[in-house]
Amino acid sequence: MTESRPWLRYYGKVPHRLSYPEITLYDALAATAARVPDAIAWDFLDRTASYRAFLADIDTCANALSTLGLRAGDRILISMPTSAPGVIAFYAANKLGAVAALIHPLSTTPEIEHYLNASGARIAVTLDAFYERFAAARPKAPLETLILARIPDYLSPLKKFGFWLTKGRKIPAVPEDGRVRWWTGLMAGRHPPVARAPAATGDPAAILFSGGTTGLPKGILLSNRNFIAEGMQAAAWGGVGEGDSVLAVLPIFHGFGLGVCVNAVFMAGAKSILVPMFSPKIVAKALRNKRPGFLFGVPTLYDALARDRSLARVDFSCLRGAFSGGDTLPRPVKERFEKLAAARGAGVKLLEGYGLTEAVTAILVMPLAEYREGSIGIPFPDILAKICRSGTSEELPPGEEGEICVSGPPVMIGYLDDPEATNQTLKVHADGRIWLHTGDLGKMDADGFFYFTVRLKRMIKSSGFNVYPAQVEEVLCRHPLVAEACVAGIPDLSQGERVQAFVVLKDPALAHAGTERILIEHCREHLIKWSCPRQVEFCRQMPKTRIGKIDYRVLVQQHVAARQAGGKGIDAT
Repeated sequence: MTESRPWLRYYGKVPHRLSYPEITLYDALAATAARVPDAIAWDFLDRTASYRAFLADIDTCANALSTLGLRAGDRILISMPTSAPGVIAFYAANKLGAVAALIHPLSTTPEIEHYLNASGARIAVTLDAFYERFAAARPKAPLETLILARIPDYLSPLKKFGFWLTKGRKIPAVPEDGRVRWWTGLMAGRHPPVARAPAATGDPAAILFSGGTTGLPKGILLSNRNFIAEGMQAAAWGGVGEGDSVLAVLPIFHGFGLGVCVNAVFMAGAKSILVPMFSPKIVAKALRNKRPGFLFGVPTLYDALARDRSLARVDFSCLRGAFSGGDTLPRPVKERFEKLAAARGAGVKLLEGYGLTEAVTAILVMPLAEYREGSIGIPFPDILAKICRSGTSEELPPGEEGEICVSGPPVMIGYLDDPEATNQTLKVHADGRIWLHTGDLGKMDADGFFYFTVRLKRMIKSSGFNVYPAQVEEVLCRHPLVAEACVAGIPDLSQGERVQAFVVLKDPALAHAGTERILIEHCREHLIKWSCPRQVEFCRQMPKTRIGKIDYRVLVQQHVAARQAGGKGIDAT
């Protein structure tokens, strides 16, 4: 059934197959620089760099990292917003044959320790504002070098002064620390030139983090080939090419941000407009001043844009494509954004896609000229997809619900140092291909359009970010007031899912708003803000399954029912 690929009839001008060069990410960028040396590669806070200058900066950074001891096969931790230093360091590490582990720049100290231990990185790159979190980390292997960049490094003198007045003066001074190297000093210094490492397209290029059965984020090992294939597929589907520009709002620690908004753009010879933080005001200004041709984002981004009054005066005619991924796109959000775009001069349709970090990012997307209510789209070129009976490789016919499975060149190498989890997720089927079992339920219609139903895993998607309930539960249970805790995703119009905590206290008499505030603050001290519960609901006891596990589904059902009935919470008995 998958061999017939019924979805191909909806490809339009998109090629059915692509030819992927056997090169690394650094090679791919160098090829673009040779092809369009004077084209603008990136725009970061109004500072731009041509592909020629971009490649020169990457080479300088690679020389500096080599001087600091980074070698082929080593790991480097990059904890940066979507920014020039972040992308330069990523490609510089690739030139050396090193593997970049990318994490959220707002990660807490315990999370940083976990990422350093998991990756084994001895060198890290972050902003000066986050120095204290790294300095407090105590990984098993000591962090030898901490490279610090500053946002003003790429600002004009006037903007530097403005940044200092509004934010810069609030950043604590970095104390004397023998591990610290400053980004500007490294990039201005003279270092012995280093040749490109003899890496291959199948070698590891990046580690991105996602959830596991233990709740702790686990590393997903992705190759050069994974990113090259994803980049070429995304560019071919959207028609992104030389002279185009993409607004890169999504973060580079996210597969969507790194794989599409950055790498796909650079492979195509287009311009990536790097946005270090999102707000409707910032995007409105970028649409007005930068006039990007393409916008990629999560549903909450488009919801915020559609509700922002300032955009009612912005000319959208520059937009040629808008794509949504990372979570289910509600129909009202799609309609509101398309209505806004049409009113402001763009006939663009907001196209939904589906993907997961285990395949870099998007692997299914709606065709440019087709729409199916509730569908997540059809496979990219060279991607095979099918619905299998859960827990098996048995392919189900159209219309039947089962697990979404995919196969193709973007599928990961595996989970970092976790062969058991890798073998549970990547399986060889009877056709001899490696298939990624996504852990998501869905179905396919007779035309090859896929439909997402529900996640088999408990991972929560809040505003497009992964939240791992077991990780939050572990933090809550460490608090001396807590006897039991369960965390679940509650449907939310603005966030997709809202992180909700259900707690049984050791002393039921303390079940009041003051304790709720204490527990939320406790979470904020140990978790990134996306993972922190918005509310804590107190229960006398937890509902349990037949084998004694907390039944989070019952908690969610009772919470939703109480909310619909006008109640403020539940009292599970």
